[in-house]
Amino acid sequence: MSGPHVIRGSVSLPEAELMWRFSRSSGPGGQHVNTSDSQVELRFDLANTDALPEVWKQRALERLGPRLVDGVVAVRASEHRSQWRNREMAATRLASLLAEATAPPPKPRRATKIPRGINERRLRNKKQRSETKRGRSGRGWG
Repeated sequence: MSGPHVIRGSVSLPEAELMWRFSRSSGPGGQHVNTSDSQVELRFDLANTDALPEVWKQRALERLGPRLVDGVVAVRASEHRSQWRNREMAATRLASLLAEATAPPPKPRRATKIPRGINERRLRNKKQRSETKRGRSGRGWG
């Protein structure tokens, strides 16, 4: 692999906790495709890892809940014909998935009041438009 796959900051995926599985991939490849296991499935035991801070782990378990099977998150890659490139793709995908799942929640939106001037201008324009339309009706034309 090309070095540690960083999740965020100094936290990265520990190579010892990654479980790799290889199988034959569908798709292009010619005669070689029948003999090579180029599809990669990468599994990471999120529930039992010590690599993530406890707060991050709880956040990830909560956000990835439907995707987990017994606390394990799985990522599959089979886009490339090379097993090596699929391994890189799966590790990158897992790191970005965990980075997104462990991100802090966004700050709550603070409701703001509409400035009085803007509201008055809107009402003035509405009244003007109303007068214009009322002037188009034939009333008062003798």
